[in-house]
Amino acid sequence: MAVGKDVFPIMHPVPGFRLGTTSAGIKKPGRQDLVVMEVAKGGAVAGVFTKNAFCAAPVQLTKSHIVDKPSRYLVTNTGNANAGTGESGRAHALQVCEQMAAIGGVAVESVLPFSTGVIGEPLPVDKILAALPEAHAALSEDSWGQAAKGIMTTDTRPKGESIKLPLGGGVVTITGIAKGAGMIKPNMATMLAYVATDMKIDRDQLQSLVGNAADCSFNRITVDGDTSTNDCAMLIATGASSIAWQNLSLEEQQHFELALNNLFISLAQQIVQDGEGATKFVTVNVVGGVDTEECLAVAYTVAESPLVKTALFASDPNWGRILAAIGRAGIEMLNVDVIEVFLDEVLIAKNGGRADSYTEEQGAAVMAKEEIAITIDLHRGTAEETVWTMDFSHQYVTINAEYRT
Repeated sequence: MAVGKDVFPIMHPVPGFRLGTTSAGIKKPGRQDLVVMEVAKGGAVAGVFTKNAFCAAPVQLTKSHIVDKPSRYLVTNTGNANAGTGESGRAHALQVCEQMAAIGGVAVESVLPFSTGVIGEPLPVDKILAALPEAHAALSEDSWGQAAKGIMTTDTRPKGESIKLPLGGGVVTITGIAKGAGMIKPNMATMLAYVATDMKIDRDQLQSLVGNAADCSFNRITVDGDTSTNDCAMLIATGASSIAWQNLSLEEQQHFELALNNLFISLAQQIVQDGEGATKFVTVNVVGGVDTEECLAVAYTVAESPLVKTALFASDPNWGRILAAIGRAGIEMLNVDVIEVFLDEVLIAKNGGRADSYTEEQGAAVMAKEEIAITIDLHRGTAEETVWTMDFSHQYVTINAEYRT
């Protein structure tokens, strides 16, 4: 079950970046579950990672390797998170790097490992090592679609976005894929994302770009409020085009960054639209706040409320649940009498209670839609923030109750 159109976009190849996918049989025989990505020599890689204290072994290793040597290969397996596996998990992740380094003829530190799947089970490293040569042999600049499927876990459909951007007297390409459907919450919102461009960008600038892009996208979504042990969002600049960041005007740099951020937002929204059991895609806008922090506090309290999410699933305009969530968001000196709450354009609450103009029929009509906006005006400042979320359905419970079976 998912929201919105199931249409995978045209994915433009990124010169200097190749992808190869194969089956290692990690969880299900024959399933495409191993993806290798190759970065051309001279490229740069940057990323942002989960802040979960139990971050997985591959995350620990990637965070170390990415600052030690220029990154040349990214290796992703699904079906097993290699998290909560202690020292043996780190040793297994290192074995994957060593094997990939030998195949690719690069330093071990030039390989970045990624895993996603069940937490707490030993990584079937022998299966991965045996399949790596086949994944490497499959490398192609045209394999974005196969890779998008290869990184899926409980996702029902692949997620991707790609643009060509006139810039600096030429054209640059930005293409990316992501996975994620459950255990989604900021710091990174379980998700993986890989975005590549052929522009030449040094690593420090790339790190700034990916941090900003993730903050306005993957750090603004929530499915269930659970932060994963394995989240990573990676940005790769191959430098294969003739266009370099430092040669662009300030206006051109801003144009590129806006396009990059919008691509990240698209991937993030696709994750929510394919959230486990999703039947609604919900935008929670909080405006009129004192600062960003209080806007986000209100937005996430509403977006993660089980009572709000189940009402959304039932298409029930139970607006009292929204008010209750706002009231427990922990905002000091909150004057509830000035707050306004809207479902799409319908004013539902004002002056501390039901708006005089509101009718149950209006609320029901909005709640019956597949895409809904909840807008909360705190009327206490100029800050505003947006969070994207989904409803809670019977299927969400089923998927997570049966995840290991």
